[in-house]
Amino acid sequence: MNIPIQTPRNTAGTPPSKTGERREEDVRATDTAFHASDGYALSGTLFEARRDSLSGTGPLVLISAATGVPRGFYHAFARQLIVKGSRAVLTYDYRGMPGSPRAPEFTSRINMRDWGHRDMPAAMGRLDAVAPGHKMVGIGQSYGGQALGLSGMPERFERYCMIASLSGYWRNTSTPWKVLLRLNLIGVPIASMLGSTASWMGIGEPIPASVLRDWTRWCNHHEYFFDDPTVNARSRYAMVRMPILSVGMSDDPWGTPAAINGLMKHYVNADVEQIWLSPQDAGGQKIGHLGFFRSRFTETLWPGIMDWLLTPGQT
Repeated sequence: MNIPIQTPRNTAGTPPSKTGERREEDVRATDTAFHASDGYALSGTLFEARRDSLSGTGPLVLISAATGVPRGFYHAFARQLIVKGSRAVLTYDYRGMPGSPRAPEFTSRINMRDWGHRDMPAAMGRLDAVAPGHKMVGIGQSYGGQALGLSGMPERFERYCMIASLSGYWRNTSTPWKVLLRLNLIGVPIASMLGSTASWMGIGEPIPASVLRDWTRWCNHHEYFFDDPTVNARSRYAMVRMPILSVGMSDDPWGTPAAINGLMKHYVNADVEQIWLSPQDAGGQKIGHLGFFRSRFTETLWPGIMDWLLTPGQT
């Protein structure tokens, strides 16, 4: 598959869409609340055109975040999707993240598997309510690509793009001993004392200690969460049958070819295509594990991926 990478351009102001009808100032962002199947209250931000006359006919787009990354990180990308013609875009925070904190009445353990089992389906339902039955596509970063296979309802998506999505097994990273020590000897003990991770630990926004323990246990295992019977990942992943575009970054210390292939091999019934992006594709700028969604790549890395998501036949 050939995803065209754009040459950087110097532009003034916000470029119009291909139709010349929508610009960034025409995009409305509205915070929204909804509940997972177990009653957990989740928060999201819904992006739409400000006026019905400017609403796009493209698919609904769900953006699912990486571990420890708040939904606001994806808002520039979401706005551009509306400019490009998406009907609506939803970003959301998984349970236990600062944007979706535990309510006092919710006393159950916060499990990382429920980010995929419960939170992603709830977000899909909230987005579907905007235009019931309208075509929906998804894009997920790191865990956001793992979550597709855990959701139990992948058939709602027409296609799905995965950015730096991988199996977190520590030996498959480019800095394996650093990852092993950081999670097991620093992360878990400190998070257990504090109740959550701390921003200085380099794992992103605070996540519950229970989530870090789940993640660390999976990263210690060569099959990640696929041999955890509570996750039921193998059978759930076999339900995924739509086209998937897996995007790796050549300078990503987590997303090595071995790590990405360690996840993608489990999408046994999906039509999987892989591409790799490098700093050369990004105008000489570092991308890394989380960099793709930064707005400095609006005119280099984003256009080809957005076209694949929004344009019928880009599969």
